[in-house]
Amino acid sequence: MKTLAVLLGGLFLLWPAALNGYPLVFTDTGGFLHQTLGPLMIWDKPWIYGPLLHLFHWRVTLWAPLLAQGVLVSWLLWLALRALGRASPLRHLGICAALAVLTTAPWSTALLMPDILVVAVVLPALLLGLGWEGLSRAERVGVFLAALLGTASHLSFLPLAAGLVVVVALLARWWPGARASGALVRTALPLLGALALLLGTNRIGHGVWSVSPHGSTFLLARLIADGPAARTIAARCPEAGWYLCAWAGRLPADSDDFLWREYSPMNRDAAGHARFLGGALLSPEARIIVGETLAREPGAVLLAVLGNGLRQLGMVRAGDTLMATDLDIALRPRLLDIPGDLATYDAGLQAQGRLPAVAEPFFWPYLPVLLLTLPLLGFGVAAAWRLGDRRPACLAVIVLAALLGNALATGGLSKPHHRYQARIVWLLPFAALVAVLPRRG
Repeated sequence: MKTLAVLLGGLFLLWPAALNGYPLVFTDTGGFLHQTLGPLMIWDKPWIYGPLLHLFHWRVTLWAPLLAQGVLVSWLLWLALRALGRASPLRHLGICAALAVLTTAPWSTALLMPDILVVAVVLPALLLGLGWEGLSRAERVGVFLAALLGTASHLSFLPLAAGLVVVVALLARWWPGARASGALVRTALPLLGALALLLGTNRIGHGVWSVSPHGSTFLLARLIADGPAARTIAARCPEAGWYLCAWAGRLPADSDDFLWREYSPMNRDAAGHARFLGGALLSPEARIIVGETLAREPGAVLLAVLGNGLRQLGMVRAGDTLMATDLDIALRPRLLDIPGDLATYDAGLQAQGRLPAVAEPFFWPYLPVLLLTLPLLGFGVAAAWRLGDRRPACLAVIVLAALLGNALATGGLSKPHHRYQARIVWLLPFAALVAVLPRRG
């Protein structure tokens, strides 16, 4: 019964793919597929999620990795419910159904991107750090592997995981039988494993021992958009002799434009010639400029990170990954290597540009539910605390810390986008539902 509940719960969370007629995809999905179908070690993405996709699709169909995503999310929710003393098959199905209808959860779960693996960072922090004694040996191994691979799949998950290590260690005194030292070690191990995995794959693929060989390019784009790096370039050029000196005073004011537009100085030189892998070529210079910017204007950089993080915290709408923009260029050529999927993809609402309009009516409950969640969470945690059960409070603190950490890591260091916060904000209603449910037994 439990296994059936986990499988059905995963299917509930995948309903947008059924609506679309095909798994939801994004332009970056093509890049992840190219990591094994090309194959190509993409300069701007860890070599983790692409191989995970291939582990399930084997050039047959992308429905298989999508199903794996749904089952993984459902399984982690089940384990969390059990650790909190609230698990039963019917409860699990009810919670998955509520999350599927009332939150942004299904739009991230049904999307073939590493975004939903944020759940494999947040919930394992609770399970490994605090709920260790309630896991079987096989579950411990499974949760550890999920946390390791999930943490490594997106660079923004690394600072998030590091913050949760500290939070869980502090919460150990609230959890029955937990010790801070054990919680610290068990929560830190997947993070250390993820760092080792990234170091190894980047050594093989890029020839350097680095967690992110070209991450400085993304930081530079963010600091140019915010102003401090643009001022550093203006002040140090032309004497510095940097490649970007040719654009001093007229750099793109949007970080996405700087990174991805064909007219960006990163992708086209001053003579108008295209630069293949321009982000990788720019990264050595980017490290120097970022370092000088941090030395010149540390306060301005900090304020920009905090400001962008706060903006990101409130950007929680679903739907910004549903468009068909650039999919014919970035994704469809990759599906030629999965020929059985091509006709299904072409017939889907997203490929035809119809999905945003069809999906829009489903979005209206999300904001009201979020607004109701905070008082409900507070009430549930307080009621459980009075009854001597502090575990819902632990989950609430972990989720709130994860929301803040995710916002700072994505909005502060990259750029605020709705999909970054929508991928995790649904854990807040989950924590509220857990808190108000009576403890079993």
